[in-house]
Amino acid sequence: MIIKSNSVKETVTAGAELAKRLKPGMLVALTGIFGAGKTYFIKGIAKGLGVKNWQRSVTSPSFVLMNIHQGREIRLYHIDVHRLDKGSDFYGLGAEDALGDGVVAVEWAEKIKFRRKPDVTVEIRHKSAGKRVIEISGMKSQCLKKSAK
Repeated sequence: MIIKSNSVKETVTAGAELAKRLKPGMLVALTGIFGAGKTYFIKGIAKGLGVKNWQRSVTSPSFVLMNIHQGREIRLYHIDVHRLDKGSDFYGLGAEDALGDGVVAVEWAEKIKFRRKPDVTVEIRHKSAGKRVIEISGMKSQCLKKSAK
């Protein structure tokens, strides 16, 4: 599924729509250059999962590597692996353990050699000021057709 986003709001909406289909144990891999909108997409996932105060509480965990957010029923593990020296360090974060009770969303996923295939892959491409192309693969995402166009 390909979504054209013309604003941060539309990127957040796309993430929130995807969240409606996520279940505990799912791994979401996000790729894209700096400033592509990966964190905004994850803000949308948090919104869709019912994380309170998602606008402020969801920030890029670049320096802490992982932030944990409690949703209404599902916990969100937001991981940024950009600063990891090697992809194998990812497993030292406890990410595999997190898959049992929550959704794991990984920014800079292209740096990781996952032991299992991600359930969803989200590639965000920057087109111009405020405009993005979001490509979601790995699961049928028909509900996203109503999102950003």
